[in-house]
Amino acid sequence: MRPPIEIAGAQVNRMGPRILIVDDHEIVREGLRNLLSQSRPGWVICGQARNGEEAVQAVQDLAPDAVVMDITMPMMNGLEAARRITKSGNACRVLMFTMHESDRLGQEVRDVGAQGYVLKSQAAKNLILAIETILAGGTFFDVPAIP
Repeated sequence: MRPPIEIAGAQVNRMGPRILIVDDHEIVREGLRNLLSQSRPGWVICGQARNGEEAVQAVQDLAPDAVVMDITMPMMNGLEAARRITKSGNACRVLMFTMHESDRLGQEVRDVGAQGYVLKSQAAKNLILAIETILAGGTFFDVPAIP
């Protein structure tokens, strides 16, 4: 995690939550960066990755607080990357961001340890809320829970 600043005996973080954006499409990454930066200026976009392999490495190198990650990507898909990130023992929270919608996929997202799932078609309505929710320790799933 980022180092705190000491102020008269109190520790204060230098910046807001650090977010890593992972998608194989540059236009999606830039759109997410712009949306998050404009909606929550205190959040820091600490990096971007183009595939799951880059995402796993970036989490190790950058220590983000949250990852917003696509599922369908080359080299390593988002589900496998999420599994590796959540099993690595770091405190990073994972939010899957995808165009695919199904109960089965929602269960797979839960099974790999991700804390949330937002449909790209619902990004304007749900993305900021979903990130805030996972950063606060909760979960956020656009698809219904499977009993």
